[in-house]
Amino acid sequence: MTLLRVEGLVVAYRDPAGGERRAVDGVSFTLARGGALGIVGESGCGKSTLARALLAHGRPGSRFTAGQVLLDGTDILAATPAERTRLRGRRVALVPQNPLQALTPHLTIGAQLQEVLARHRGLRGTALRTAMLDLLAAMQIADPATLAARYPHEASGGQRQRVVIAAAVAGEPDLLVLDEPTTALDKSTEAQVLALVQAQQARTGCALVYVSHDLRTIAATCQEILVMHGGRVVERGTADEVLTSPREPYTRNLVGALPQLAPRPARQAPPLPLLEAQGLGFAYTRPRALPFLPRRPGPAALDAIGFTLAPGRTLGVVGESGSGKSTLGGLVCGLLAGHAGALRFDNAALGGAARHRPLALRRRVQMIFQDPAASLNPRHRVLDLVARAFTAYHALPAATARTRAEALLAGIGIGAELLRRMPGELSGGQQQRVAIARAFAAEPELVVCDEITSALDVTIQAQVLDVMRNMQRDRGVAYLFISHDLAVVSEMADDILVLHHGRIRALGPAAEVLGAPADAYTRALVAAFSSRRAAAPTPVPIPA
Repeated sequence: MTLLRVEGLVVAYRDPAGGERRAVDGVSFTLARGGALGIVGESGCGKSTLARALLAHGRPGSRFTAGQVLLDGTDILAATPAERTRLRGRRVALVPQNPLQALTPHLTIGAQLQEVLARHRGLRGTALRTAMLDLLAAMQIADPATLAARYPHEASGGQRQRVVIAAAVAGEPDLLVLDEPTTALDKSTEAQVLALVQAQQARTGCALVYVSHDLRTIAATCQEILVMHGGRVVERGTADEVLTSPREPYTRNLVGALPQLAPRPARQAPPLPLLEAQGLGFAYTRPRALPFLPRRPGPAALDAIGFTLAPGRTLGVVGESGSGKSTLGGLVCGLLAGHAGALRFDNAALGGAARHRPLALRRRVQMIFQDPAASLNPRHRVLDLVARAFTAYHALPAATARTRAEALLAGIGIGAELLRRMPGELSGGQQQRVAIARAFAAEPELVVCDEITSALDVTIQAQVLDVMRNMQRDRGVAYLFISHDLAVVSEMADDILVLHHGRIRALGPAAEVLGAPADAYTRALVAAFSSRRAAAPTPVPIPA
C-alpha cells in the first residue's frame, strides 16, 4: 500500500542575479508503507532539499514551484502552516545530519525529549519522565537518567545521534526521513544506530527515506535506491541493481569512487619529527555541584599518549566515538589547554590556548573541523571567508587575497557561482570544501583533519583526498588525520594510531595495523568495517 507519492516536485532557490535555480527538478517517486528508500548523489545534487520537502519544509530562500507531496493521498505542500505543524513529528519526522545543531544547547537532553513527548503524546508529570527515560533506554543508552541530566555538548556524537532519533520516533510517525544520520559516527557506532532505526521500523511499521552519500550504508539499509544528479532522478532500482549493474555513467562513477581498505605504500620517514607527544594526558573538568565549590577533574580523556609525526607524512587517528580522537586534535591546535606530559612542534613546546600562540605558529598549525556549519562565520560570503585567511596570515592586499582565494576554491571544486553565497546556502559537502580551502590558505606545515570527509559524497571525497595528497607532495605538509572511516584512513595514512577510552591500543605502519592487527579492539574495528562493506553487494568493475 502506497504511503508516500511525490509527483513532479520542483524546489527552486533565488540566485544573486535575481533568477531562480532548481535544486529539485521534476522529481517523482512512490514509497510503500513500511518500505525503505535510499537517496544518494553528490554534494549539491538536491537530496537534502528533497528530504526536507517531505516535511513541507524549505530552506531560507527556497520555494515549492510545482508538484505534489502526497502523504496518504493528502498534499502536504497545500496544507496550512497550522496543519504542517501538526503533521511534523506526528505523521512524518526528520533525523537531521547535525544533532548538535538540531538540539537546543541551553536545555538538558531530558527536558527536550519531554517537550516532544508532551506535544505528541500528551503526557504529563511522572508518566512524562518515565516515558522519556524509557525512550532513552530503547536507544540503548546505558544510563538514561545521567544522560537526561546532561546538555547536548556534554554528550558524545553517538549519544547525540541517538537522542535526535529518540526525538524523531517519539511521536511514532508513519514516515521517518533520515538526512545523513550516521555521517560523523565510527562504523561500530553507526552499525548500532542503524540497528536502532531498523528495530523502530520493525516495531512501528514506519517507512524510511534515507539520504546519504555512503552507498554501502544505503545498500545495507534500504531495499531500493534513488540516484540524484543536478536535482533530477537519473536512476532508480533495487540496491543490488544499482550497485552491481548501474545503467547510467553517473551512477557507475559513484560506485567506482567507493574507497577500499587498501593501505598506501610504505614511505621512508624523515629523521626528525615535526610533531611529538610524550606521556600526553588530558581530563575535562566536571561541572560544579554548587557554584562556590571548585571544579574537579573528570575521567581521563587521554592517558599516556606518545607518538611522532614527521614532515610530509600522515598519522591516521581512529577509534570509536568518545575515544579521545578530537581531544587530541584540540590539544595540538590549541582549542584545549592544560595537558599533562609533553607536546612539541618543530622541537619547541606546543601548548596553551591558540589565542595565546604567536600568529606565525597559528599559521603553521591549522585545523579543519568536523562540522563546517559551526566553524564558518554565517554572516560572511564564501569568497570573503577564504580571502580573509590570506589577508590575516600573509598580509596580502584585498584584491590579491581575493584572486588567490578564487583560485584555491576552484581547485577544490567551489565554482564561481558559489563565491557570493553565505555558508547556510551551501550543502554540507560544499561547506566542508570551503573550510578545507580556508585552512590551506594559511599555507600550514601541519593540518589537523577532524573527520573532514564525513560530510562528502564518495566522488567529492576522492577529489578532496587527491587534492590533499597533492598538497602534501608539493608542500611537505603533515596531516594528523582523524577519521572513523578506515578505508579513507588507509588511503591517506602512513601510520595509524588506534585510541580506545583515551588509551593507545595500536600504533604502527598502516599496513600492519589494518592488515594484521595484534590488538583485539583493533581487530573488532576492522571487522566492523569489513562487515558493513560485505553487507553491500559487490560493485560492478568500472571500465578504464
